[in-house]
Amino acid sequence: MFFLKFVLRNVFRARLRAGLTILGLVIATLAFGLLQTVVRAWYAGADASSATRLVSRNAISLTFSMPLYYREKIRAVPGVTGVSVSNWFGGIYKEPKNFFAQFAVDAPTFFPMYPEFIFDPVEYQDFLRDRTGAAIGRQLADLYGFKVGDTVPLTSAIYPGKWEFTARAIFDARDEATITRQMYFHYDYLNEQIKKAFPRRSDQTGVFIVGISDGQAAANIARDIDAEFKNSLAETLTETEKAFSLSFVAMVETIVVAIQGVSYVVILIIMAVAANTMAMTARERLPEYATLKALGFSPGTVAAMIMGEALLLALIGGGLGMLLTPPVIKGFHAATISMFAKMPLVPQTFWLQAACALVVGIVAGIIPAIRAARVKIVDGLRHVA
Repeated sequence: MFFLKFVLRNVFRARLRAGLTILGLVIATLAFGLLQTVVRAWYAGADASSATRLVSRNAISLTFSMPLYYREKIRAVPGVTGVSVSNWFGGIYKEPKNFFAQFAVDAPTFFPMYPEFIFDPVEYQDFLRDRTGAAIGRQLADLYGFKVGDTVPLTSAIYPGKWEFTARAIFDARDEATITRQMYFHYDYLNEQIKKAFPRRSDQTGVFIVGISDGQAAANIARDIDAEFKNSLAETLTETEKAFSLSFVAMVETIVVAIQGVSYVVILIIMAVAANTMAMTARERLPEYATLKALGFSPGTVAAMIMGEALLLALIGGGLGMLLTPPVIKGFHAATISMFAKMPLVPQTFWLQAACALVVGIVAGIIPAIRAARVKIVDGLRHVA
């Protein structure tokens, strides 16, 4: 009990210094948690991928399409349970800042492979019957206020012209990991319009979505699909849905790595600040530590008192930072929802924050504690003069 009282009194003896140190720890812990969550948000789409879906694209680049008849050849590959087409549209809703993912898909074969999308049966049938109909994810509908029956006008640099779609269905997510911030419409409608304006670009698709029976055989099935089109005019590259999603993250991987690095730099900086604070404290109190030793306190007890102060500062600062992390991330997500569909805050983030706060406390207190434990009584008392 005496030990705890001593530590508590000494921690807040210099209130301004202690307050600023705690504030720095709060900001550092909060910034670390936020940056770690932003990094995780980049991988949210890949984490939600299915092991039983493959994506086949042009081996050269996604900007090159593939003939539609490839679908039948892919369907004949052993282990394939279904094939659908998906084509990126790249449209803008009303103004450039309103950009979201839109895909032209073969709905009857596409959505059965995505059980994580939950439809109202009536709305789904309305969507299938309307050639200009669109299925809109719940997150996207909430973001722009779309309702069933609304007209959604889009302009695309890839497919010039006036495009208007009718929201016929709004689908929900099966679980929290599923992203529903995209819009789907009928590939047949897109293909019909292309045939009228750009006949040579018709009957082409960006990717094939391939359903497979066994996720363990994904590599072999992908190899068989690519072998089918070896030396053709449009060779394919088939990979798991997760690998396909990660290829987009790889485009900005340098930025993601930099953000992750900055999160640890922030901790290192506050570690140096906290260590300097404790060093100043220990230096100012050398006579007190010498007096405690003269009264019979062991060097270990003196060192433990200093370590207790450092750890208490880290505990208070880190704890407050962890408490503030959820509301701050919620606010940050609301401000950047057009960029990040999901910003998952997972228990691992809190464990990392706690570990960083603990390391800061240990590093800040270890050297001053050792110095105070080793100081001789005479030298410590002489420091008064």
